[in-house]
Amino acid sequence: MEYRTLADEILRGVGGKDNVNSVVHCATRLRFKLKDTRKADAAGLKENPGVIMVVESGGQFQVVIGNHVGAVYDALVKGSALSDSGDDDTGEKDSLFARAIDVISGIFTPFIGIMAASGILKGFLALALACGWMVPESGTYKVWFAASDAMFYFFPLVIGYTAGKKFGGNPFVTMMIGGAMVHPLMIAAFNAQQPGAQGEHFFGIPLVFINYTSSVIPVILAAWASSWLEKRAMKILPGALRNFITPLICLMVIVPLTFLVIGPVATWASQQLANGYQFVYHVSPMVAGAFMGALWQVCVIFGLHWGLVPLMINNFSVLGHDTMLPLLLPAVMGQVGAVAGVMLRTKDARTKALAGSAISAGIFGITEPAVYGITLPHRRPFIFGCIGGALGAAILGYFQTTAYSFGFPSIFTFTQIIPPAGFNNTVTAAIAGTLIAILFAALATYFFGMKEEAVAPAVSEKAKAEAIQAPRGKTLVASPMSGPCIALDTVKDPTFASGLLGKGVAIVPVSGRVVSPVDGTVVSLFKTHHAIGIESESGAEILIHVGIDTVKLDGKFFTPHVAVDAVVKQGDLLLEFDLQGITDAGYDLTTPVIVTNSDDYLDVIPAGVGQDAREQTPLLTLLR
Repeated sequence: MEYRTLADEILRGVGGKDNVNSVVHCATRLRFKLKDTRKADAAGLKENPGVIMVVESGGQFQVVIGNHVGAVYDALVKGSALSDSGDDDTGEKDSLFARAIDVISGIFTPFIGIMAASGILKGFLALALACGWMVPESGTYKVWFAASDAMFYFFPLVIGYTAGKKFGGNPFVTMMIGGAMVHPLMIAAFNAQQPGAQGEHFFGIPLVFINYTSSVIPVILAAWASSWLEKRAMKILPGALRNFITPLICLMVIVPLTFLVIGPVATWASQQLANGYQFVYHVSPMVAGAFMGALWQVCVIFGLHWGLVPLMINNFSVLGHDTMLPLLLPAVMGQVGAVAGVMLRTKDARTKALAGSAISAGIFGITEPAVYGITLPHRRPFIFGCIGGALGAAILGYFQTTAYSFGFPSIFTFTQIIPPAGFNNTVTAAIAGTLIAILFAALATYFFGMKEEAVAPAVSEKAKAEAIQAPRGKTLVASPMSGPCIALDTVKDPTFASGLLGKGVAIVPVSGRVVSPVDGTVVSLFKTHHAIGIESESGAEILIHVGIDTVKLDGKFFTPHVAVDAVVKQGDLLLEFDLQGITDAGYDLTTPVIVTNSDDYLDVIPAGVGQDAREQTPLLTLLR
């Protein structure tokens, strides 16, 4: 898929660049902060084949893309000069909860990947120690431990930077405030503190030294205070002095204020938050597990899971471990199991292909493709996945399974729950609970999760032949070009080959012209002219994509003969292309011809795969 084109379409769908305050991305989503959500075309974006789902939650307009969201984000930022910082004054007053979710996601999203990677590496090191592959005294262990621990040890610097950007301040100033919090001089003063001894003072005011390594809440509050002070100083100071006097004021005021007031108060709040969670959890770990296992994916759908991420990180900072993270593993794997049930049950090739890719992503903790693409549209599989997650997490809660490094729930979580002393029954409970979640969701979905009409019977070869020869009451799509006809799943482009964009065939053209395959209207013409969309009079939406990756030619070798909204008849010339020029440029001319709204039809039957297609002869038969 050409990410620049998709990025442009998404930008138009959110109301254009002028309607965007800021945009960030997580593992699968673009998270927009819009000035006016009414200008966004959510329904139109949902119809885009490159978009899995659109969610409005937590004060954000979230466009779910999938695993390649990073590439789409890069294309979006490069093409529009957008950034992840901006004025949060949207003209609309979000609820306090929505604003809190937006702030949290904005602070943690930029480094969520490296944070998860650090946690996974910690888990691998725990596994290596438990299995006797390494010892803590070895140089190899020390180097890798430093790599895994650096992120968490220097949290105040990292969060200081992202929080400064989110609050609209100078991120380097707020990062230096975080650096002062973990400066060796301050850590040494903390370690040197003696009960009852005379402490240090700042202009006569007693200082309270706290070890802020791995802390979260103190630096966020300090960054907010610095950004607030910076904005007011910038308004007062003359332009010639702002660049160095403003940072000077922030450092001289906020760093002492952090050690005197912000840090101690925030640390106390952090401890109360951790103790409060521990109290609730210990009332009934089994019920807490069932609750989290059932509702985690619901929170993910609406982006509300970001509200729990700081709580987990705070547990690691205050307690040194966390019992919430393991409870989420069955919730994730429950959706994987539900998708497996759908894949085994369905007879639709496109659904099978989508399910296969969703399973692989889900195992590594990315469940949006599974939820939005498979389980949620069928409803019952999503519910069974949540029930499976509740059952599995209840088991983990009963055995009080604990994680010792942060990460997002995935197959790697098993290594992160290995205690420092080695394997115990909590690890066994985690494996058992996760397997129960997967098996329950898969079996329940297979037997009860698919409605009868969703499991369409296979169309026999005889019926297909009759449909092609006797198309009465059916829709015929003619070939837009001449050349050998090949199966779509053989195309050297996974997006087309998987059937994700729809069913169809592919043609290797022998002449440089594309004609209309139906009577209809031109609904899309890529600005690079390499692809064109036609909607037939009967409602079939047909995409003709000339070549693989030919968008990179930027229109060279292509000559359009129609424009968007043009009414065409079957056989009308749509565009011409220089077949030899494209070939010499090193591009594959295989041309997918797909029905992008294949879900509206019982089946899309290709004619003549393995044979030569001729222009305007029957190519596809659409059965309702």
